[in-house]
Amino acid sequence: MAEIVVLGAGLGGTMMAYELLPQLRPGDRLTVIGQGRIFQFVPSNPWLAVGWREKADVEVDLAPIMARKDIRFIDAGAERVYPTENRITLGDGTDLAYDYLVIATGPDLAFDEVPGLGPDAHTQSICQTAHAAHAFTAFEKLCADPGPVIIGAAQGASCFGPAYEFAFVLDTELRKRGIRDRVPMTLVTPEPYIGHLGLDGVGDTKGMMESELRQRHIKWVTNARVKEVRPDQMLVEEMAEGGQIARTHDLPFAFSMLLPAFRGVPAIRGIEGLTNPRGFVLTNKYQQNPAFPNIFAIGVCVALPPIGPTPVPVGVPKTGFMIESMATATALNIGALLRDGQPKHVPTLNAVCLADFGDGGVAFVAKPQIPPRNVNWSAKGGWVHYAKIGFEKYFLHKVRRGTAEPFYEHFLMERLNIKKVKEG
Repeated sequence: MAEIVVLGAGLGGTMMAYELLPQLRPGDRLTVIGQGRIFQFVPSNPWLAVGWREKADVEVDLAPIMARKDIRFIDAGAERVYPTENRITLGDGTDLAYDYLVIATGPDLAFDEVPGLGPDAHTQSICQTAHAAHAFTAFEKLCADPGPVIIGAAQGASCFGPAYEFAFVLDTELRKRGIRDRVPMTLVTPEPYIGHLGLDGVGDTKGMMESELRQRHIKWVTNARVKEVRPDQMLVEEMAEGGQIARTHDLPFAFSMLLPAFRGVPAIRGIEGLTNPRGFVLTNKYQQNPAFPNIFAIGVCVALPPIGPTPVPVGVPKTGFMIESMATATALNIGALLRDGQPKHVPTLNAVCLADFGDGGVAFVAKPQIPPRNVNWSAKGGWVHYAKIGFEKYFLHKVRRGTAEPFYEHFLMERLNIKKVKEG
């Protein structure tokens, strides 16, 4: 009998658990460790932050679902992983041994790296449903007393789609309420240009995003390094090539949402051979850690190199299709190891994204994610908004049913002829 443990119960961890089930032999046991028992559908958080969703709409209690699937579910979280001993110390102080471990924790949110950043300080966040609910309260105060808004991402951020989404969704809601004319908006981003997205652009994302910002009267600052956030003022340094400060911006705001940089979670950060200096898990092409080959990793916690040097640090995003591909490859590779085989399945690491703008949106496909690409496509239109709604309904249905049926492969990718996993 083998003990297989999935550390993390978010989008990646739940997909991972459901993908692993068919790979288990009789007698093998699968355990999922969550930080609490509630699954959060993070892609819906921009809607939650303007009142288009309630928390109950985008959260799922995983405990009864995991029990129904004969998956042992522990909601105590993890204190520390000890890879040389094949054990995890849980949040309640107990230890859990494993034969195979899949790390799917997502990121630690590095609000502390910028003074005044985060929902415990002076800016809002949409990284968690609780953050988004808090942001909605602040948004209602803005609507009662309109003023300037700053939306964007801090230096080192690697997930830019939600920042653009929230800027446009917020713009849409303000127009519906008839107060958009009283709310000047600025997008602040470390990207070297609008639409870079941590991917050096996909298709014409630069032109499309710039056009959308102009159409909606949203100003922007790129190559932005946020120096400090005060209760009603953001100090931003606009950087030039070579690390010099090109200009400074003192931006007033009545409401602000900035995505933070990500890093690995404390349970794995600083473990030699397992993680890089930022705490992201090192993996080979099979999603397997080279130093500890019984450990795999998927999702945002995986170390991926940036596209290239930029005046301000910019990370690489891990989109849903990529994470789904990682989960499938990892499940197949662990299944092979359980049967005395060797890993041979490689995720495709293509980037596929739907960015909702409230009354429209942009979709893009980067195959592979890192240029040069075989497919470099982007498009905009009202259909993206409805596709994103379909994504939400389909994925939450999938989580509640406990099925591994891949959303992107079945719902989006059949017509684009992109395979999710290949053999190495």
